[in-house]
Amino acid sequence: METSDFDYDLPDSAIAQHPLDVRDAARLLVDQGPLNPPTHRVVRDLADLLDPGDLLVVNNTRVLPARLHLTRSSGGAAEVLLLDRLDDGAVDSVGHSRWEALVRPSRKVAPGTELTPAGPGDELRIVVHDDLGEGRRIVELESSIPLLDALERHGVMPLPPYITERLDEPERYQTVFSQRPASAAAPTAGLHLTKEVFARCEERGIGRAEVELVVGLGTFRPIATDAVEDHVMHSEAYRIPPETMEACERTKAAGGKVVAIGTTVVRALESAAAFGASSGRTELFIKGDHEFKIVDRLLTNFHLPRSSLLVLIDSFVGPRWRDLYAEAIDDGYRFLSFGDAMLLTRRDLWMTP
Repeated sequence: METSDFDYDLPDSAIAQHPLDVRDAARLLVDQGPLNPPTHRVVRDLADLLDPGDLLVVNNTRVLPARLHLTRSSGGAAEVLLLDRLDDGAVDSVGHSRWEALVRPSRKVAPGTELTPAGPGDELRIVVHDDLGEGRRIVELESSIPLLDALERHGVMPLPPYITERLDEPERYQTVFSQRPASAAAPTAGLHLTKEVFARCEERGIGRAEVELVVGLGTFRPIATDAVEDHVMHSEAYRIPPETMEACERTKAAGGKVVAIGTTVVRALESAAAFGASSGRTELFIKGDHEFKIVDRLLTNFHLPRSSLLVLIDSFVGPRWRDLYAEAIDDGYRFLSFGDAMLLTRRDLWMTP
């Protein structure tokens, strides 16, 4: 497949710069299959769009304030975006920790360079080590206070580069069900869900389960190759509790549908199905004629052109994603992380016998 096949015209005006005041007021484009036009709803209607016996699966990862603006001993500026912790320490630990990170400007930061926060305080020190390519480096953090406290003091939310305006409430880049701080980006489909949406689903007999996929480069790194197949997915850590796998199995055995809230949930569940492991690291690149084993429906935001996430959507619903995206743009939907959403059904479920 050519990467250019996953291009489309995304006007700057369609990129949402701010989250809505009310999470579940986001618009929801509902896929009705290849023979019918989609319908237009809002996320708070989700329970009415699913069936009793269905199962919602969410990614409960929490975003770290992982972007650090730092100063070199020479006085030059540097930026570190923490991607993935490489040791087993807790985020509230004191002392040393090793991370994979994006460092800018990487070529000007020699191994052994010490970086300190640009603001006041001496409780955090960062030493840059090995060059892993593509701007990625091994960095060592030394914190004299709990690391999470140091990051909250000196770090900022790692908003995507296409969001150029200030986020006044950092908690709006967290889901209401987030738990362990670990990710470098939010599982953005989950940003729309509220306690009220979950309560309505529960009243309708729709279950809920959780996974963790630590969002990093594997999710947000764009495709830079001409051929989709040449794109290398960076690994991301995932964990699926036994009760979640059991809930998925019960749901499907009873004829219900597993509804993934976001592409990260899809990758976690389908990784478990593909590799037979409920936890570990995944480099699964869902594309083309991937055979989905677990996920039946998907609530997801609208994604960047030429992204691995758009390739996943193509695999899930087929090339008519173009029609859905075109209708969303024509109808004024808001795109990307703070934008609106769509509810998709796996393409083979529309096929008639």
